[in-house]
Amino acid sequence: MNIDEISTFVAIAQLGGFTRAGDRLHRSQPAISRRISLLEQELGAALLERARGGITLTGAGRAFLPFAEAVLAAIEDGRQAVRSADGDMHAPVSLALVGTLADSNIVDVLRQFARQSQSVALDLRTATSNEVSDLVRRGEVTLGLRYFSDERPELVSRIVGVELLRVVASPEHKLVGKRIRQRQLAAEKWVSFPVTRGREALGRILERQLIAAGVDDPKITVIDSLTAQKRLVEAGFGIALVPESSVRDELRLGVLAELDIPAMRTGIPVALIQRRNAHLSPAAQALIGLMSDASLRLGERRRMG
Repeated sequence: MNIDEISTFVAIAQLGGFTRAGDRLHRSQPAISRRISLLEQELGAALLERARGGITLTGAGRAFLPFAEAVLAAIEDGRQAVRSADGDMHAPVSLALVGTLADSNIVDVLRQFARQSQSVALDLRTATSNEVSDLVRRGEVTLGLRYFSDERPELVSRIVGVELLRVVASPEHKLVGKRIRQRQLAAEKWVSFPVTRGREALGRILERQLIAAGVDDPKITVIDSLTAQKRLVEAGFGIALVPESSVRDELRLGVLAELDIPAMRTGIPVALIQRRNAHLSPAAQALIGLMSDASLRLGERRRMG
């Protein structure tokens, strides 16, 4: 097998079709099909099968995919190592982060990195926590910032800050400015994300906090959009438990108000992740250093807020 065959298989697995993979790789569909056929012959198993709506992986394909992705990531590591060995100090750094963190104090660290490494391109993209981990694992980005650490053995996680969660309401809400007792929470309507699997899911965190506060049957309107949640809360359709960074502007402008509910105070750890044994350019190492050094300062600013 060769790299073309492996990259073709990975592209099809990620994009779900031969045509889209051909567009990414600038190959004709017959060329794509030929590479997959050769790879399957080499492995002695079918990797892909056609299904309604696109291409799916067979059991053999699912088993082979992480190894194929690791091969491509290792090749990219090799390229970066050669650039570093040749004295190239300006290799780009790519970072995937959860969207709400783009409004947090972590941006201060990114701004500092940009000032100190003006000749280094910093490529940013946003994703969910699980997607951030997958992008790092596949070698598509150098580093990732997500909620909670990822304990998979192929990744290295370090906590660099804590995102506080705030309960917010319309400024006209009857509980604004008052000390709220736990029993009052049972009568409130909440706006939140769906309760999905994973400890980082905000819907699950809200449910867990309410149960701990003695609210066993909360009234929750499920809205799968943070922006829509904020607009509904502004309009008085409920209250919400949201990341502090996501409502900083609304609180400052007075379109949302924070409710003082001691039983609902909690936070989410923010983790910086990288692929284990990946080659890191000097610039990537510098960014990791800045993030690690900023850990205590991030925590201190948030506790004072």
